[in-house]
Amino acid sequence: MAVKILFFVAVNFAYLAVNGNMISGDRTFSIDYNNNCFLKDGKPFQYISGSIHYSRIPPYYWKDRLVKMYMAGLNAVQIYVPWNFHETVQGVSNFKGDRDLEHFLDLANQTGLLVILRPGPYICAEWEMGGLPAWLLQKPNIILRSADADYLQAVSNWLAVLLPKVKPWLYTSGGNIISVQVENEYGSYYACDYNYMRHLRTLFRFFLGEDTVLFTTDGNTDKELTCGTLEGLYATIDFGTDTNITKAFKRQRRFEPRGPLVNSEFYTGWLDHWGDKHAMVDTWKISIMLGEMLSMGASVNMYMFEGGTNFGYWNGADLDNRFRSVVTSYDYNAPLSEAGDPTEKLLAIRDVIKQFRDVPSGPMPPATPKFAYGFVTLKKVGNISGLLNTLSPQGPVKSQYPLTFEQMKQNYGYMLYRTKLPRDLSKTTPLISPLNGVHDRAYVSVNGVFQGLLERDTILVINVTGKQGDNIDVLVENMGRVNFGSKINDYKGLLSNLILGEDVLTNWEIYPLDIDGAIAGGWPHSDNQRSSSVPKTDPLFGPVFYMGTLEPNGLAWDTFIKLSEWTKGQVWINGVNLGRYWPARGPQQTLYVPGPLLSTTQPNNITVLELEKPPAHTRILFMDRPQLNSTPGKS
Repeated sequence: MAVKILFFVAVNFAYLAVNGNMISGDRTFSIDYNNNCFLKDGKPFQYISGSIHYSRIPPYYWKDRLVKMYMAGLNAVQIYVPWNFHETVQGVSNFKGDRDLEHFLDLANQTGLLVILRPGPYICAEWEMGGLPAWLLQKPNIILRSADADYLQAVSNWLAVLLPKVKPWLYTSGGNIISVQVENEYGSYYACDYNYMRHLRTLFRFFLGEDTVLFTTDGNTDKELTCGTLEGLYATIDFGTDTNITKAFKRQRRFEPRGPLVNSEFYTGWLDHWGDKHAMVDTWKISIMLGEMLSMGASVNMYMFEGGTNFGYWNGADLDNRFRSVVTSYDYNAPLSEAGDPTEKLLAIRDVIKQFRDVPSGPMPPATPKFAYGFVTLKKVGNISGLLNTLSPQGPVKSQYPLTFEQMKQNYGYMLYRTKLPRDLSKTTPLISPLNGVHDRAYVSVNGVFQGLLERDTILVINVTGKQGDNIDVLVENMGRVNFGSKINDYKGLLSNLILGEDVLTNWEIYPLDIDGAIAGGWPHSDNQRSSSVPKTDPLFGPVFYMGTLEPNGLAWDTFIKLSEWTKGQVWINGVNLGRYWPARGPQQTLYVPGPLLSTTQPNNITVLELEKPPAHTRILFMDRPQLNSTPGKS
């Protein structure tokens, strides 16, 4: 690590230590290997924890969720720190607003909750690229999660910013962080690079001190625990209700013969991909297994306790037999719903916890109020191909062959590739992605007329028609980078040539699209010229923007948008990107709208990008309850 970085951090750490506002005393947190337990202030300690992701919950609801977790009987929460959420642009860190980690730690502290911190640098979490920043892929040969020099330098720079921020929040420094995870389920990754893990151990010890409890978490197999563990990092395990508890903890004991039993991720639910059935995990099984583990003296973290939402473009994806994108809702069938509402599962878990520790007296805080605001009819703004002056004000980059999102330095969202048909197509002609190079969906138009779509792993050819010199536009959607496994080097855009009949398409104009920037700036509602900019012949199908307003009624309560008969796209309210909708594929049918996003006095601006086909009615519905479990048919 560069000397200048270490000096910079050392100075910052000294400043934080002197100016920290927490009271430190004779506080200790350690592992008692003789008695197989944690020690907190010298006394045996068992944590009962739940996972919550501040990056998936609006900050105005952080306190509400933490109080509900505390009232459920938890004495700790477990949180990830997504690197890419805080350093979207290389070298520029952001810890303000919805990224204010220290404010979240402070709220947890005020609530009486200890914290188990999981700062990565990789986190999985069904989060975009497992929390790794997409700008790492600008180094085309980089080997992620390894001792690769470029990767280690980026990791060292990041941890030199992050870890000094959390150091004053350690329990031994007067804060509430009792333990810190190094990496995350590293044993599931192909690299098995002990030099990388040693480098991380050195960094964590340097910044957090020799007495901090550092740990690893790995799946319930010998291979995962062999590659994921390292001397000096306490080895914990994770498993769900489909596992034999005794066998799982025996496996942990083979790698940690002494010390506390720990299940770092006891699964209360599971994730959904588009096209899946909504995942459900039985409450009775959770209750029985939680009771068994606690009666063994094990410390348990429930993953998730409150899931939240993959707002914007933050959802991850899996790549096994094919690419599968994670849905917008991260409800996870957790004890607290996506909107933070207590469930029967939460009450059952609290009843179990009561058998092992005192649960705070008093009622459970209620669900946040919901409101069904009703229907809003949207009107068409225009086809995306006709709005490039607004959405790509800097204009296109010209290239003989396609460039990826990473080469264009646009990490998320959408890009448009444009070229001209090289000859007349007197009959339908196949447009082919022969190397499966569309990552992840491409919406193809000729002179603004929608031709169809190409989709990674599933649709590699469509037929198009047109005349020589016609514009062929290929709008490519990044559906979220792979967050787990060996394929996390997940480049986006057109990764290889498209072939039209026998012609390789070349001479591209590539438009990076700042859709979020335009909408945050007030477009399209602030565009007084919009009516004259939409030609009457503008097509109905393909990528088209729609707009409308939800009139204020004096309430700013949580609500859920249902887009019946819409196909697939993205929704913004008052400039905030709510995420992707895809009711045609399911299972998720509604998008969560946090109440504080809404104005009680001004019209609420709604913008929809429909990528394929809108309904004839162009209405959306604001409901007072979610629908997450319907799969009407594959699209």
